[in-house]
Amino acid sequence: ATLVPDVADPHLLKLLGWADAIRTLGVQANADYPRDAERAREFGAEGIGLCRTEHMFFEAERLPVVQAMILAKDAEERAPHLAKLLPMQRSDFMGLFRAMDGLPVTIRLIDPPLHEFLPAHDELQHSVTELETRLRLQDGNAAALQAELADQRRLLDAVLALREQNPMLGLRGVRLGIHMPELVRMQVRAIFEAACACVKAGVKVLPKIMIPLASLSTEIEVERTLLEEEASKVLAEQGVKVPYKFGTMIETPRAALVADRIAAFAEFFSFGTNDLTQTTFGISRDDAETGFLTEYLQKGILKQNPFATLDSEGVGQLLELAVKRGRKARPGLDVGICGEHGGDPASIAFCHRIGLDSVSCSPF
Repeated sequence: ATLVPDVADPHLLKLLGWADAIRTLGVQANADYPRDAERAREFGAEGIGLCRTEHMFFEAERLPVVQAMILAKDAEERAPHLAKLLPMQRSDFMGLFRAMDGLPVTIRLIDPPLHEFLPAHDELQHSVTELETRLRLQDGNAAALQAELADQRRLLDAVLALREQNPMLGLRGVRLGIHMPELVRMQVRAIFEAACACVKAGVKVLPKIMIPLASLSTEIEVERTLLEEEASKVLAEQGVKVPYKFGTMIETPRAALVADRIAAFAEFFSFGTNDLTQTTFGISRDDAETGFLTEYLQKGILKQNPFATLDSEGVGQLLELAVKRGRKARPGLDVGICGEHGGDPASIAFCHRIGLDSVSCSPF
C-alpha cells in the first residue's frame, strides 16, 4: 500500500531539512485548483510546475459552455461562450496565485483535442438511434423528442467533424492554439487579469505561461507573438506591471533535437515526459499498460515500466540533449520536468544528474 506521510512528523521534517540544505533541485507541484495548490504549499512545494487549464473546463457548470463554444461555427459565434468562460478561468487563476503568493505558477494552455469535451461517438450514435426509434413509435411527447434529437444530432455532427485517426497526435496543444487563437487569447487574458487583481491586493505573482506540444520553433514564435500582444493589452488596461515568462513543454523527440531553436522563443522548458515517452517509444500508454506491457515486464524485455520510471537510456538522452542545446542558445534557461516521472525517485536522481532546475509532482 502507498503510505501518505504525516507532514507534521518531526522526524520526517528533520530529514527533509537535511535534504534542503544540500539539494540543488527545486521541488514544485502539479496542481489544477486552489485547494490543491494550498495543500501542496503546506507540504513544502516551491511553486506550481504544472497547472492543466483544461481540467477546469470539465467541471459540471462549465462543460455545457465549453461544448457550446466547440459547436460554434466561427470565431464570432464562439465569442459569447468565451466571454462566459473568461471570469471562471480568471477566478481559478486568482486562487492559484493567492495560494502561491511569492512563488512561480506555471500554467499550461489548453492541451487535449476538443473531442474530449464532447460525449463519446458511440454513446451519441446510440442516443440518436434510440430517439429516432421512439419518434417512430410515438413513444413520448413528439415536440420534446424532436428537440432532443436535434441537439443530439448536432453533437454527433461535431464529434464526427472533430474525429481523428490518432487524436493525441492531431489537433491539440499549440496546433489547436494556432487554429483557434481566440481560445488561447481568452486564457491569457484570464491569467493576466487575475495577476493584475492579485498584485493590486498585495499578492506577489510570478506567472509562467506554457505553450504545449510544440515541435517547431516557428510554432512558438507565432503563438508567443499572439499571446504577448494580449498580455501587453491587459497590463496596459490595468496599469500594472507583472513579471512573467513564456515557455514551452518539450513533449516530442523533434522538440528535444531542435531545442536550441525553440529556446530562441521560449524562456523556460518543462519536459512533459508522459508524452515524450509515448512519442519516443511509439507506444500508446493507455493501450500498453492494459495490454502487452505486463508481458514485456514478465519476460524481461523491459526491466521497468517506462511510464513509471524514466527511460534514461533513450528518453533520458533526449532530455540531456535538449538541456545542453537549450542552454547553449539561452544561457541560464530554466528547465524542469512535470510528467509523472517527477515523483519517481530514480527519475528524480536522473534529473539531478543532468542539471535540471526543478521537478514537479503531485502534492502528496
